[in-house]
Amino acid sequence: MGQKFSCLKVCTNSDESPKSETDATTVRKRNVNANLLTTPDSGSSAVLGVQRVDLCLEDNHEEHHTSHFYAAAAKEALIVRRGEPFRLRIYFTRDYSPSKDAISFIFSVTDDPKPNPGHGTLMALVPHDGIDCLGDALEWGAGIEAHEGQILTVLVKPPTTCSVTEWRLDIDTKLLGDGSRSYQLPLPIYVLFNPWCPEDQVYMESREERKEYVMHDTTLIWRGSYNRLRPSVWKIGQFERHVLECSIKLLGTVGRIPPAYRGDPVRVARALSALVNSVDDDGVLLGNWTEDFSGGTAPTKWTGSAEILQQFHKTQKSVKFAQCWNFSGVLATIARALGIPSRVITCYSSAHDTQASLTVDVFIDANNKKLEAETTDSIWNYHVWNEVWMQRPDLGVGQFGAYDGWQVVDATPQESSDNMYRVGPASVLAVKHGEILRPFDCGFVYSEVNADKLYWRYNGPAQPLKLLRKDTLAIGHLISTKAVLKWEREDITASYKFEERTEEERSTMLKALKQSRHAFSRYYLNDNFNEVEFSMELKDDIKVGENFTVVLKVSNKSDERIHQATGQLNCDAVLYTGVGAEEVKIMGFELDLKPKSTEYVRMEVTFNEYFEKLSSQGAFQISAACRVKDTDYDYYAQDDFRVRKPDIKFQLGDAPIVAQQEIDVILRLANPLPIPLHRGVFTVEGPGIEQPLKFKIFEIPVGGTAAATFKYVPPYAGRGTMLAKFSAKELDDVDGYRHYEIEPRPADILQPNGSHSSSNIIRRRTDVIP
Repeated sequence: MGQKFSCLKVCTNSDESPKSETDATTVRKRNVNANLLTTPDSGSSAVLGVQRVDLCLEDNHEEHHTSHFYAAAAKEALIVRRGEPFRLRIYFTRDYSPSKDAISFIFSVTDDPKPNPGHGTLMALVPHDGIDCLGDALEWGAGIEAHEGQILTVLVKPPTTCSVTEWRLDIDTKLLGDGSRSYQLPLPIYVLFNPWCPEDQVYMESREERKEYVMHDTTLIWRGSYNRLRPSVWKIGQFERHVLECSIKLLGTVGRIPPAYRGDPVRVARALSALVNSVDDDGVLLGNWTEDFSGGTAPTKWTGSAEILQQFHKTQKSVKFAQCWNFSGVLATIARALGIPSRVITCYSSAHDTQASLTVDVFIDANNKKLEAETTDSIWNYHVWNEVWMQRPDLGVGQFGAYDGWQVVDATPQESSDNMYRVGPASVLAVKHGEILRPFDCGFVYSEVNADKLYWRYNGPAQPLKLLRKDTLAIGHLISTKAVLKWEREDITASYKFEERTEEERSTMLKALKQSRHAFSRYYLNDNFNEVEFSMELKDDIKVGENFTVVLKVSNKSDERIHQATGQLNCDAVLYTGVGAEEVKIMGFELDLKPKSTEYVRMEVTFNEYFEKLSSQGAFQISAACRVKDTDYDYYAQDDFRVRKPDIKFQLGDAPIVAQQEIDVILRLANPLPIPLHRGVFTVEGPGIEQPLKFKIFEIPVGGTAAATFKYVPPYAGRGTMLAKFSAKELDDVDGYRHYEIEPRPADILQPNGSHSSSNIIRRRTDVIP
């Protein structure tokens, strides 16, 4: 039957695919009877007819790194990557004769009403004898690998520019001089981007990075605040049931990318940043930054993307509700499903610059209150977006080289770009070097990570603004992503900006400002009075339920003068986006500062004062507004702060975890509040759990611990991650996760099927421990 398929690989490495939470063995077994496809034939018996086609699913999916996709079983589709050959074995109604029988393969994009060879959506291939006839990377190719009587084995290679979409295959046969027949393959062929192929625009050279950014189906997303980082697990789930079909369909429906352009990763990435949100086009997710989530699911309760995409695929209606990390998680899922390397990025103290000024402007009135209507810019405790990996030939080569590599795409709807709410793809290299006019949206991303924060005194429409303070260090802290093949944080701040307080950072900012319409007019300086210094101090590690204290340190540096300082401290509960402030406590003060002395102003905030106003993510905004009498010196500062939620603890059996062997799983959560918790719910996801498990807890008393127990059967050997969420009436957005190794089970006692359905979870129980 000719040479083995493994020797024909253009750019593959079949040992790269890690174990997925989709059991590839189960998928292949379900396809044993689906490999041979038949269609009734008609016409003259003299003309060669196609009796059936063997899609060689197991070999093709293994070679193309697609064996983990549920779609291979659920829809019996052939899933391949462009730039790499796949095998078809054709069974004819009689012996094939190369001298008199002509065969051609007609590939067309399924949803293109008028497929066209000039657009690359229609292609006719005549297979040539031998596998050396596949052509170069930019061309379709077909070659005969083997011929034996009625069976013909061919290799087909889509080009590296092939549209990433669903294709239809027709096989035409013709008897020279005596009629023809046509056979339509009844199953779809999905062609994906190929990061294993050097000629593909999304090629990623590192084997470890391909594992992490294409194949891994679980990641970490960092939330919280820059002084209290909080990682949480997100199930990417790119291989789960219907995710691929939904992702492919979205490009043409919501994304409205013409079939001819679906092979361009730049265009696809830009479309993804728009179609994941619902603002312009009824996309996948509907954003909601209030505290009212009635009629949908609160953003903090989602544990992964698969459930969201499956719901959208079923209803074709925007799923409620989402915030930035949900948008980012879903975009990462679609990108990885399509074959574009993708990762999730968190930027702490991220700016939302509404005026493209490269500054965040805060306006204060004569009473030291923030003017909410005039202050349209904001600083998010954290903001989450994506990076996708690709070459950028559309940007050419600049002063600092090609703009290839990681590109920012952001699906959270903040500002419109070309009349749609989307961001990117913006070259990270261009952002770092202040190339804010490069497409797409480099200026907006530059502001997110490197804007200057300015405080202005506003005394009325007829009065000039006074610059109170300029903070060049407030924006863009601890830019984070999951490390490659490690469950820990990688800091990538240096890829977005030069180190703070360096000449390079300031000169880059100056360069960016010169390209902006709002250059130097905003940068007149405050008076040079510097005899009194103010600084705020906050203890970072405060647990929810505890009281906390805000401290303002005031120092008189003068050797002779006594100064009087007046002002106030404010504590507001806010959303993590920095908006929606609700006053928790305000305290005024007046100090007489002796020469060379330091005083402290302390404001204690109790649990009873903040609990009813606290948002689900526990965020506060602390501010201090001060004035030194008999001078023209004003001081204003703001800082973000959050209380720490408890972690859910996991216990997974007492012995080594073995595939297909039952273990006990116990979840525990201690009540951190000085009041009971009511109507609590644990939600659990993990390998082999098709639908999230839910455990209800009626009440957890003060000082009590809730526990949920269930039996669980790990579906496969390898690395596993189980994650859990907890929400109650009084406490929300609590999570935890556990990574673990699953050892192989001895072959002589393996179950024949290896099923990993929800039947693997039995005998659930919940308890409350006083």
